[in-house]
Amino acid sequence: MTTTSERVAGSRARQASQRVSQSVFDGSRLRVVLLVDVYDGAQQQFLEAYEQLCNQVASVPGHVSDQLCQSIENPSQWLITSEWESAPPFLAWVNSEEHVAMVEPLHSCVRDTRSLRFHVVRETGGPAAAADQAKRRLQTAPRIGDGVIRHALTFTVKPGSEEIVAKILADYASPEPQVDDTTRLCRTSLFMHGNRVVRAIEVRGDLLSALRHVSRQPEVRAVEEAINPHLEQDRDLNDPESARVFFTRAALPAVHHVTAERQDAQAERYALYYPTRPDRGMKLAELLARQDEAAADDPRSPVLRSTIFQRDDVVVRLIDVRGGLEAADPVQALGLSDPAQVAELTTLDAGGASASKDGRLARFLELARMDLVTDRRSPDA
Repeated sequence: MTTTSERVAGSRARQASQRVSQSVFDGSRLRVVLLVDVYDGAQQQFLEAYEQLCNQVASVPGHVSDQLCQSIENPSQWLITSEWESAPPFLAWVNSEEHVAMVEPLHSCVRDTRSLRFHVVRETGGPAAAADQAKRRLQTAPRIGDGVIRHALTFTVKPGSEEIVAKILADYASPEPQVDDTTRLCRTSLFMHGNRVVRAIEVRGDLLSALRHVSRQPEVRAVEEAINPHLEQDRDLNDPESARVFFTRAALPAVHHVTAERQDAQAERYALYYPTRPDRGMKLAELLARQDEAAADDPRSPVLRSTIFQRDDVVVRLIDVRGGLEAADPVQALGLSDPAQVAELTTLDAGGASASKDGRLARFLELARMDLVTDRRSPDA
């Protein structure tokens, strides 16, 4: 019997679709660049912490190599580069609790960090490098982006506090959208599914600058403080380490985005939450990505945009739907065509195995649908 996971792994295509502006599923090598600003005088402490960390990283599946570099102009500036067989194993590791614990010794000697991730598109070198390229998976064509960076945060609140939290999140005043000359907040969409909150943002410019800008806004700080008593994971936003750990765990990266050529200004935005079975999150996200990519070529599909966010066993799919979700084909809206796929990869339970295929998929769609809290667009976004 061929499992869904095996079918996904065997169907990877090297050709990059022009409709896909972002994807971690190209299969090509990944280069990770970490810019580190070390406290003055803490260089030796940082080096010792790194040496302990790199010995642990070497055993992580998918890791190829890494380098540690120190600036020749400023001894406080360091650069860590690492290479991975592909993006999925890196993301599985960097988003894990194991990674949170592994990097903790670095925090006492580091002032600031910035992580950048790149697919390897082309390589140059001598004859040995040319021969090695046949073994290395390279992206066949560059992605053509749409100028928008997508990111999300997710966290859970204490059961019973859902209505209070939804009201707090719906009623706050929008922050100033213009971050600086090059960065602007475009859209913020907030959804809830039971006690899980998902906040998706779209930014033109620099994501990190936008996140820092938002965190400093008085109206946003007031909302964050108001929901603090209701969070399942305690945090103190006045304690940098507590805030860092919370937002590290809350990060829900976008792993795939596709836009169909046909567009509709009246398309409605929805979010679907797919609670996955253990260690199935990345496989489910890849399956959804492949099917959304195929749907973008189908003029009958009502899904005009799709962004898939994934971290561990949390998968969220943000979709813009022409004509509304109720009128859409459940297969196209859910992104899965077979109830067996849903059962294999998720914990969604439609009940009644005797129900028709379409009936079960419609039920799965109903169970996955998140409740809209607020969807805000900035002027001229």
